[in-house]
Parts: sequence; C-alpha cells; structure tokens
Amino acid sequence: MSVAPGVEDLLRELAPQVLGALLRRYDAFDACEDAVQESLLAAALQWPAEGTPDNPRGWLVTVASRKLVDQVRSEQARRNREHRMALATPQAELFSRAADAEPEADRDDSLALLFLCCHPALSAPSRIALTLRAVGGLTTAQVAAAFLVPESTMAQRISRAKQTVKTSGTPLRMPEAADRAERLGEVLHVLYLIFNEGYTTTDGADLTAPALSAEAIRLARLLHRLLPEDTETAGLLALMLLTDARRPARIGPDSELVPLAEQDRGRWDHRLVAEGIELISQTLPRGQLGPYQLQAAIAAVHAEAGHVDATDWPQILALYELLERLAPNPMVTLNRAVAVAMVHGPAAGLDLLATLEPVKHMAHHHRLLATRAHLLELLGRYAAAAADYREAARHTTSAPERRHLTSRAARLASATPGSAGGTTSHRRPTSHR
Repeated sequence: MSVAPGVEDLLRELAPQVLGALLRRYDAFDACEDAVQESLLAAALQWPAEGTPDNPRGWLVTVASRKLVDQVRSEQARRNREHRMALATPQAELFSRAADAEPEADRDDSLALLFLCCHPALSAPSRIALTLRAVGGLTTAQVAAAFLVPESTMAQRISRAKQTVKTSGTPLRMPEAADRAERLGEVLHVLYLIFNEGYTTTDGADLTAPALSAEAIRLARLLHRLLPEDTETAGLLALMLLTDARRPARIGPDSELVPLAEQDRGRWDHRLVAEGIELISQTLPRGQLGPYQLQAAIAAVHAEAGHVDATDWPQILALYELLERLAPNPMVTLNRAVAVAMVHGPAAGLDLLATLEPVKHMAHHHRLLATRAHLLELLGRYAAAAADYREAARHTTSAPERRHLTSRAARLASATPGSAGGTTSHRRPTSHR
C-alpha cells in the first residue's frame, strides 16, 4: 500500500508516542503494539482521503484504544485478560474525548520506550529488532534486511521479544542509573542502526528515508540531554549530524547516487557540520575513547576538507587503525582499506580487502565488491572492475545503489587503459555512501 510521504512521516513520528500512551494506561506491551499498528493502518487508509485530524496523536490513541478493547473482548479468556489489564476507561468514554486527553497527554515516552525495548531479558539481536520495529517505525521486512535473515524469521523474533517484555512486567519508565548504564550500549547501537536505515535504505526505490534519520537524531539529542557527560552518546550524535549533513549532495539531478568523493560540498548542510564538529571537539578530550567518537572524528576530518583533494588521509588512516583495535569488525577493515589505498596506493588497499574475502557474509557483500571494483579501476584493470561493479549491483537491495553500480560497470565495459573511458575524474577511492 502506498502512503503519501507527509502522512507516512507523521505516522512514523507519532508511532512511539502512541505506543507509550497506551502502555502507560494498559501495561500490555504485545497487545498495545498490535493495536498501535492497526491504528496506523487505519490512519494510512483514511487520512489521505479525509484529511489529517486536528489532533492526529489523540486520533491514533483513541483508535488504538478501541482496537485494544475489541481485541481483549474477543479473546476466549476475556475475563482474565480484562482483569489483568485493569482497563481504566469504559469504552463509552472513548467516544466522548481523545484517549490521551489527560494531564500528561503531551508527554513523549520515546526514550523510556527505547530503554524498555532494550530490556535485559532480551538477547541483543532481539533488543535491536524490537526497537527498530516499535520505536523506529521500520517494517518487519526492513528489520529483516538489516539482519540479513528471512522476514518470517524476523517476525517470529519480534513476536517473541514482545511476549518477553510483556511477561517481565517492567513498567514504562526510565531505568535507574545502574541499569541504565548497562543497557545504554544497546540503545546507542539501536539508534545507530535506525539512522543508517534512514541514510541509506536497505530496499525500495528511494536512496534515503529522511524521517527515519531525523527520528534517530531526535532520540539521540534527547539521550544526550539526559546523559550530557556520556562521551559515546555525544559521539554518536556528532556522527549522525556530520553524516546527515551530506544528504543534500548525495542525490544528483536525475536521482542518481553521488559518492562522497564526487559530492558538491557547497550543498552540504553547514549548520549540521558546524554543530557536529563542535560537539566532537568538545567530547574527545573529556573521556575514554569509544567507537562512535572515533567514527565522528573521521567524519569531522572529511567535513573540514573544503575539497576532496584536501582530505587529510593519513589522519583518517590513523583513526581507522585505532578504531579497528578498539572495535574490530569487517566494515571497519573495509573502510580502512580505502584509507590505505589513499595513503599507500590502490594495490595496498586491494591486499587488505583480500583478507576479508574468507569472512562469512563478506565475500559477496556489495560494499566489498564495489570498493574492490573501484580500486581495480584506479589500477586500470577495467574489465575486472566492471565485473565487480556488476556483481555488487546484483547483491545490493537498494535500487539507487544498483543503478549507480550498473552505471559504473557500463562505463568501464569497453574502456581500455589510456582511453577516455570516463574514468579520469575518479582517480581516488571513495565510499559509496
């Protein structure tokens, strides 16, 4: 079903607020989440045709509450469930006023909901999946794509996670300081994934989902306000700001993807750049380094270069080497290979990429294939580069990325060393983000 972008953005913004309102009243996570989804579907069907109500949040809470009441009363164990949920509002009252028309109606429980979804009784993958679904507004298919698992598998995981949260009886409120510190790492990782899904969508026709990234930034700002002394929270927010600043230059006039090295930096959001650089500059000297701070520092080095040729690649390489020691993973190594190629040449970058090929899920990962194709292109090995670009295009689920990679392959298909071939303007490794 296609939903108007304005309505879709509003529903994504309101979804966690509506779920929080229902949880405060009914305290049944799984049933409330199901009811919220039904209310969102009803809004997606009605609002484009009938207009957005004056109080869209109240409309959603009212409809979700009715759905929840209907759901409870239709169960065979109706009496037991009604007693357990202790429904505080008669159904008749739901028709007389908005279900969230109470003193705390404007309260936003998104952060409390974020910590609830990162409940210690859940496994790390389940915490992330549930939060992406309940707070981030991603579909089950999008969450499944992020985890590289079938949609049916992810649906079962999310269902089990909701049941676990319900069974735990944990109320919707911010955890105490000790518990909060333990769960903060998962919360930050969830926000990171939500932002990344918005910055480069895993599937569909659009390259980005700005509302999703905006929601991740909003939650990161709230979390930073709550924990102003936590350096990794500040680092993550700075990373989001510096990365999102590039968004206006990432899409060309024909909706094509524009890689970092080819972007018109005059189109970057310099307000976000300045805010991100100031934040990470204030944060780095204050505490123990963490992965998000290092990634933000790398983004800041890119942002401080007025032109791609002015980029301080030795500094970026040093930061990636530190990041890889602190938080090793294949994607960090892949990005370090780009920096190695800039500092020591494409052949050195290819040698480092080769170490990733035996790693599970990496040999055919589109980012590894695209990076290898670009380094081969720099070495003048156009046929091999074109083949890797085509292979990368086959393995990406993003339509804009697929078009970009296919275009690169087509340009190189008939190129020979020394020919025009369209390659002379791309004499540098580059992230395709």
